[in-house]
Amino acid sequence: MKPRFNDDATMDAIMRGWPATNRVILQLGMLCVGCPIASFHTISDAAHEHGLREELLRSELQAAIDRKDAN
Repeated sequence: MKPRFNDDATMDAIMRGWPATNRVILQLGMLCVGCPIASFHTISDAAHEHGLREELLRSELQAAIDRKDAN
């Protein structure tokens, strides 16, 4: 499964491009929604900042995108 976002995508761009990802971000306890730093943080940055495994965050974001596209 190929991600629809690239490694340089910011959290802000991901949330705006695929609003279904907002739920994942909130469920993981991340504070990206409404955060002014989200326009600078990549997935890698956000995972590190929130103490999450980057692979987990990527897979959860991709799953949210895929679920939304399946509907």
